[in-house]
Amino acid sequence: MAGLLCRLLLCLAAAGAAADLLLEEARRSVDLSTHLAKVSAELSLANAAGGTAASAFLLALEPGLEPRLAYLGVQVKGEEEEENTLEVRETKVKGKSGKFFSVKLPSPLAPGAKVRVSVEMVFTHMLQPYPTHITQSEKQFVVFEGNHYFYSPYFTKTQTTRVKLASRNVESYTKLGNPSRTEDMIEYGPFKDIPPYSQDTLKVHYENNSPFLTITSMTRVIEVSHWGNIAVEETVDIKHTGAVLKGPFSRYDYQRQPDSGISSVKSFKTILPAAAQDVYYRDEIGNISTSHLLVLDDSVEMEIRPRFPLFGGWKTHYIIGYNLPSYEYLYNLGDQYALKMRFVDHVFDEQVTDSLTVKIVLPEGAKNIHVDSPYEINRASDELHYTYLDTFGRPVIVAHKSNLVEQHIQDIVVHYTFNKILMLQEPLLVVGAFYILFFTVIVYVRLDFSITKDPAAEARMKVACITEQVLTLVNKRLGLYRHFDEAVNKYKQSRDISTLNSGKKALETEHKALTNEIASLQSKLKTEGSDLCDKVSEIQKLDGQVKELVLKSSVEAERLVAGKLKKDTYIENEKMHSNKRQDLVTKIDNILDAL
Repeated sequence: MAGLLCRLLLCLAAAGAAADLLLEEARRSVDLSTHLAKVSAELSLANAAGGTAASAFLLALEPGLEPRLAYLGVQVKGEEEEENTLEVRETKVKGKSGKFFSVKLPSPLAPGAKVRVSVEMVFTHMLQPYPTHITQSEKQFVVFEGNHYFYSPYFTKTQTTRVKLASRNVESYTKLGNPSRTEDMIEYGPFKDIPPYSQDTLKVHYENNSPFLTITSMTRVIEVSHWGNIAVEETVDIKHTGAVLKGPFSRYDYQRQPDSGISSVKSFKTILPAAAQDVYYRDEIGNISTSHLLVLDDSVEMEIRPRFPLFGGWKTHYIIGYNLPSYEYLYNLGDQYALKMRFVDHVFDEQVTDSLTVKIVLPEGAKNIHVDSPYEINRASDELHYTYLDTFGRPVIVAHKSNLVEQHIQDIVVHYTFNKILMLQEPLLVVGAFYILFFTVIVYVRLDFSITKDPAAEARMKVACITEQVLTLVNKRLGLYRHFDEAVNKYKQSRDISTLNSGKKALETEHKALTNEIASLQSKLKTEGSDLCDKVSEIQKLDGQVKELVLKSSVEAERLVAGKLKKDTYIENEKMHSNKRQDLVTKIDNILDAL
């Protein structure tokens, strides 16, 4: 049903364009200053009086030029000199070969009325090197073959053709109608009363040393993340499609003589989006450090300098990538998302892309995908892309297009739906993975997977456990002495004997309990046959000496407070006791470290 409707619309458009139209004037300009053939035409279209209103008109393309046409655009000037782009559809004319396009007018053209339209066409691979092979020191000449007339299905009253060349060095050109030539410009016409579908070969052989670069293949991958980033990577294959280099290449002559290899390409500039960051430029060998990056207000300019200059027939391959903030290109309303990005971006000036593949990787879980393109693209079957933490894969939109030029640098819009709860999928997977890892380690450590028991290992573990308890109790017992020292100091300040007695009582009680526990553990070590039992016994002896010194200090403090001991004597005795006590504690610590 959709195909039938499309054919019906094309037939109606052709019928509307079949009114009695004629071209009162056609002013055509052919720009051959680069490796592209850019044709622009200013047409004055009139509808004959007494006819019917025309809602559209036809544009025709010479047979054989269909694969060379890269872009066709038609504009009409409004009442306020504003240019409005007109809708162009391909159509067919019965009994005629070649390609035809139906251009819909903004309003039907009444009988006797006129309208001025601008037509822009860009052709690729129209300029053929001649000679096809040149040496490093020779200049490059090319041949262009076209039509002296503006090829039209309508009768043309008057027309002119202006050809702009890349240089003033012209070998030959056709001389229909005695054309005039000034510097790098050739003007043909005016030609009067040209019948429809008129053809006459226009041929120009001239010098053209502009960069004949062609992107033979390009893959552009756009990976969208809802976590705030869009990663873009372009894999580019470039070939110099000018005259093929004949003979050897001399690096010495190339650097010494400014006109050596004049048609070669040393470098070119790529324009990246203004928000581009983390830019990289590499090939199979690795990073290419000869590039330069210049950040401007509205773009990022990158100078691409291949590892070697490009002569005719030479190729290069590289990869360029960068990151973009998603908030500048990704829009959403609830679960509805729209990605607005360029289908193809600027690689170099006057670029030609023979084959382009665009892959747009959407987040996992994206559904109801729809693509709006400003021009026709070939959608391939969607793919799935798997990366880290993916479960069922990310949908990948794959689109192809051939024969692209700078006019195709336009935005496409990808619409899709995405449930925001799926953004928690990856964090939950990470949490779950760590949980399983830790749980597995805990189970592995806690459980005994050995087939037979190892008595020696069990004994070592038991001794280690008892030793750990001894260390804890000994440190706790040493802490009791520090607390008792604080009680003695308070007594010396307050002279309250009850403070000293309560501290002494607490020391005796807790010290006895801890000592008994340590003795119990010591007997366990002896039962296990561990030689650590002797070290614990030594700790007990040293601790008894420490306790004795502590109690002596408290007795002398009582005598000091009671006035039975001079202060100088007390200080001297206290210093001696403190030194002895410190030595004993150090010995205990050394033994504990050995345990």
